[in-house]
Amino acid sequence: LVRDYDEAIAYFTGALGFSLLEDTPVGGGKRWVRVAPPGAAGCALLLARATGAEQLAAIGRQAGGRVFLFLETADFDTDHAALRSRGVRFLEEPRVESYGKVAVFADLYGNKWDLLELKRTNAAEGRE
Repeated sequence: LVRDYDEAIAYFTGALGFSLLEDTPVGGGKRWVRVAPPGAAGCALLLARATGAEQLAAIGRQAGGRVFLFLETADFDTDHAALRSRGVRFLEEPRVESYGKVAVFADLYGNKWDLLELKRTNAAEGRE
């Protein structure tokens, strides 16, 4: 859920570097707006403008304050630096966990995301 289509498109394409896949008017002031991160084969976000008090209240709280989405990267340090330089607000410093390198950031509306580089295992790299 977003407050405004155009501000959401600007954030996702500008700050996060996503591609605008579709922006189609569907009548009644509604639009079908899809964005996706680079290289996201078959995966996209639908940006839906909130209507009514209940939906407006849910903006930025769609996961009840927990991390909502994961943005996976193959180069954490480069992508972390690029996102910071474009104004993305990280809520913590990067940390290394058993599963990989991660840092939580908040999107335009306050929804929490993980920027995540998964730890490569020998099996994942094709070695035994």
